Amino acid sequence: MTRSVVLVHGGFVDGSGWRGVYDILTRDDFNVSVVQNPTVSLSGDDMATRQILDRMPEPAVLVGHSYGGAVISQAGTHENVAALVYVTAFVPDEGESVNALVETFPKDGPLPPILPPQDGFLFLDREKFHDSFAGDLPAEEAAFMADAQVPWGLEALGGIISQPAWRSKPSWYLIASDDRMIPPAVQRTMAAKMGATVSEVPGSHSIYVSTPQVVADLIKRAAAETT
Repeated sequence: MTRSVVLVHGGFVDGSGWRGVYDILTRDDFNVSVVQNPTVSLSGDDMATRQILDRMPEPAVLVGHSYGGAVISQAGTHENVAALVYVTAFVPDEGESVNALVETFPKDGPLPPILPPQDGFLFLDREKFHDSFAGDLPAEEAAFMADAQVPWGLEALGGIISQPAWRSKPSWYLIASDDRMIPPAVQRTMAAKMGATVSEVPGSHSIYVSTPQVVADLIKRAAAETT
């Protein structure tokens, strides 16, 4: 069993959203690090994640939320990664990008309210942020997240996976059944594609913020079942 965990955030947010998960895991004596990946490019986020993995005392459970799933798919080949946990996350295959996966979303369902690019970066529509990204959070907290958005670079969205770590590392996937950013049906397809151990619970795209215990429990399960 590993006692080390590395958490990778997704687009439009930063690592502070992991605080609830971090607090639970550290109380249970896990060694936890949070990557502050810039989300400018996939290559830059891969490098930022590998810098943290280089410092871990043992192979860790590498966790990614949303776009962070692409990051851990790329960085997870690092020798200090024992297992992968995807939290309502993208799972690109070799030669794929997050953008390619977004193109598979059903056109008749909820689509992420992403505004047109500005100088190579993306933002979510502030007025639609609560409903789409954080439906199970209080309105005040969702408003803060909307106003604290981190610009998401088009180079991150279009970054190509060269060697997906999930093809060689054991993987777990948490599906949020009320997600309005990544359709649950798409999450199920991606999880099945990589043969992940799957858990499905009610929750929004921000389930790692709203229900950190559920996320922490899956991470602890992955840690316990990894040798």
